[in-house]
Amino acid sequence: MKLPELRIGRLVAKLPIIQGGMAVRISTARLAAAVAEAGGIGIIAGSGMSFDELRSEIQLARSITKGIIGINVMVAAREFKALVRTAIEEGIDLVVAGAGFSRDVFGMGKESGTPIITLASSVKVATLSEKLGASAVVFEGKEAGGHLGTTDHSIGDLMSDIKSAVNIPVIGAGGIITGRDIVETLALGADGVQMGTRFAASTESNAAPALKEFYLKAKPEDIVLINSPVGLPGRALKNPFVERINQGPIPSQACRACLKHCNHNFCIINALCRAQQGDVETGLVFAGEYIYKIKEILSVKEIFDRLLKEVEEIKEPYCKIAENFG
Repeated sequence: MKLPELRIGRLVAKLPIIQGGMAVRISTARLAAAVAEAGGIGIIAGSGMSFDELRSEIQLARSITKGIIGINVMVAAREFKALVRTAIEEGIDLVVAGAGFSRDVFGMGKESGTPIITLASSVKVATLSEKLGASAVVFEGKEAGGHLGTTDHSIGDLMSDIKSAVNIPVIGAGGIITGRDIVETLALGADGVQMGTRFAASTESNAAPALKEFYLKAKPEDIVLINSPVGLPGRALKNPFVERINQGPIPSQACRACLKHCNHNFCIINALCRAQQGDVETGLVFAGEYIYKIKEILSVKEIFDRLLKEVEEIKEPYCKIAENFG
């Protein structure tokens, strides 16, 4: 079996794999460029970056690859529109709007000709996204890491409904680690997949070595839900910080006012920064539900080689795979 191309607007990726945008500074130029160079779509996570830093990351990625490079920015971020505008001015290929829904971003995309991808947790949001001008939607199941649009539905629960409701590409996300996971998601009707956690645990990931080692130690019972200041549930790995915030708010001594609306139960930017720098005791470590399946840190090339090998070994037809999904 071979994987199809993924077409989003005028862009054509050789492989239907989008790298998840993982903030803060997990998904930077080096990771995004490696994924793009391998034939997927590489994503720089813009949340928590300054405008100059985002420009530099985009320029660096461009110097490494001619592949497709996008950005992911949290809609909940106070600087969301300005970060998107900065990336568009820098010639970014596409924009993924996560952790919320923004009508403004579609006008920015239309004006510049930049494809906009939104996260859709329901048929209603998917159809509205298409109506407003989205070039694709990502349906993220409950197994995903980070901010979740749903804690009730797996990819298989709504994929066929969303796919039937829109005429734009639908990307499946959440719990995708192996080549078989990719094929199962495509068999449900998805045009492509988004993979975050597998690439967080890569050589090119900008996570500190201590954080990558923490990923590898994860067990199924370590994966928990938290209430994010963004106002959405989040999936993270259990550590002393997560246990503390699930007991009650942690007052911030230095609020960055990074969110449009904040629940003030803790400072998410500071917590994510601590984790990225290797502090796995007092940092917030976002991760997908099946991170425990990852047993080693590999380069992006090695990850793609393994994924493609696993795909090639699958002999069942799509209809049979979809029937047995889950």
